[in-house]
Amino acid sequence: MNTEIAGIAFTYFLTVILAIPLGKYIAKVYAGEKTFLDSVLGPVENLFFRWSGIAYKQEMNWKQHLQALLTINVWWFGWAMFVLMNQGWLPWNPDQNPSMSPDLAFNTAISFLVNCNLQHYSGETGMSYLGQIACLMFLQFVTAGTGMAACAVVFNAMKARTTDKLGNFYNYFVKSCTRILLPLSFVLAIILLWEGTPMNVAGKASITTLQGDTVQVSRGPVAAMVAIKQLGTNGGGFFGVNSAHPLENPSYLSNILECASIVLIPIAMIFALGYYLQRKRLAYIVFGVMTVGFLLFVVPSVYLEMQGNPALTQMGIEQNLGSMEGKETRFGAASSAFWAVATTVTSNGSVNAMHDSLTPLTGMFALLGMMINALYGGVGVGFLNFYVFMIIAVFIAGLMVGRTPEFLGKKIEAREMKIASIIALLHPLLILAGTALASFVYVGHPDLPWLNNPSFHGFSEMLYEYTSSAANNGSGFEGLGDNTPFWNISTGIVLILSRYLPIIGPIAIAGILANKKFVPESAGTLKTDTATFGLMVFAVIFIVAALAFFPALTLGPLAEYFTHK
Repeated sequence: MNTEIAGIAFTYFLTVILAIPLGKYIAKVYAGEKTFLDSVLGPVENLFFRWSGIAYKQEMNWKQHLQALLTINVWWFGWAMFVLMNQGWLPWNPDQNPSMSPDLAFNTAISFLVNCNLQHYSGETGMSYLGQIACLMFLQFVTAGTGMAACAVVFNAMKARTTDKLGNFYNYFVKSCTRILLPLSFVLAIILLWEGTPMNVAGKASITTLQGDTVQVSRGPVAAMVAIKQLGTNGGGFFGVNSAHPLENPSYLSNILECASIVLIPIAMIFALGYYLQRKRLAYIVFGVMTVGFLLFVVPSVYLEMQGNPALTQMGIEQNLGSMEGKETRFGAASSAFWAVATTVTSNGSVNAMHDSLTPLTGMFALLGMMINALYGGVGVGFLNFYVFMIIAVFIAGLMVGRTPEFLGKKIEAREMKIASIIALLHPLLILAGTALASFVYVGHPDLPWLNNPSFHGFSEMLYEYTSSAANNGSGFEGLGDNTPFWNISTGIVLILSRYLPIIGPIAIAGILANKKFVPESAGTLKTDTATFGLMVFAVIFIVAALAFFPALTLGPLAEYFTHK
């Protein structure tokens, strides 16, 4: 048990140690400063810009940034729908996997387009290699780059005194992919390949098991997809069981590296903020708030999973290894709990154990990580969500002392607060409205093949599905039969709204504030790089989450826990 805890501690500290220099490097990339990869990747980027005709040095205002972002996303959606609905006859399909139905293709295309990677299919039987590489892996790179580029725009706005020019979206987007995501993915893929993860284009292989049975084992370009699924906080696995599969995650070393990769760039983006704005104390406060929230979920989750399932304990069954249902023995209960929290406080969604088998309160902490959606969060967009809470906290603090709220020298007025409030309330609205609709439909038609657990846990399964969709996470309580037109379409709609509006809102707020007159700090200015402000933001986050989600959690995981206590 002590070894398991040491493994978790090592994984987290390794991540932070790597994130600090990576954050400094990211800040240099966005600031246009010289880096060690300029001579290698600079010519590639220039060739792309010349070929595409994009004027990447032309400055854009915040509206032009959003127009560029949304335009390229529409083109990617069309490409994804074409490939997914026609992969059955398209080339590079050695296992002869079929094309997707329209509703499943819609859900999958939207899911990977919005960096969620919610999978209502099993990868090895539902996707061709063309679909896995030219569609899904492609989207895993560009959607992660989109989120990082949006974050760079907000960094620019926070740094500016008074301007409506916030850099060039295409420049930030391309460099996010080429200078950050691609090199990191290449290194991780090589290590995974060395550990035994497949990287080929061959079809299924016939192997004979120790029992003498002959089985068909899927292969393919797995290592490359696993690398970007983790680093880009995408989470969509090559295989149906994701990183619980021994070919996706073959060893304890690969488990450490994959788990560390989940939060590496989200944490690095926080340090990049400090370097870019030259406000390291602000970055430390943001990191501190996020880390406290993260640890409040990790510590009890690890403890609960190591203690075992309370229902089995009631029956007098010893669980010396902890709660091991749905978990891999090569990782253990503690490491699986740590991964579960890491993947749900970010928008990653990959799994090395089945979340449906988590003990009730651990399942609740996984839900809360997605419900808050601002503790590290996804690459780029995690900070955008946190930025909204910072604006609300500054506004509330200003009201408490009777001053016009100011944030980094800009007055926060009604327009910005309206946008921030709408974005903050949109997230619980989408989750709770979707869950209410699904519950209403199921109660009216209990014969629907949705739930294997129709009691409190069944409600948690439906709540988890919409929470995962709204948080762009992609993991699931897989007792839910979700590959149906209802779930494919309803979660697809939630995915669209929960991705783009929370990006549009913070960029709009940042752009509006950047265009305002800069107000120098005075004796009465609220300092945002103090522990007091960090505590204020922390309180706002958890009060909003508690008020919005406590009733739903009471009906699901809390009721399940007290039933078996």
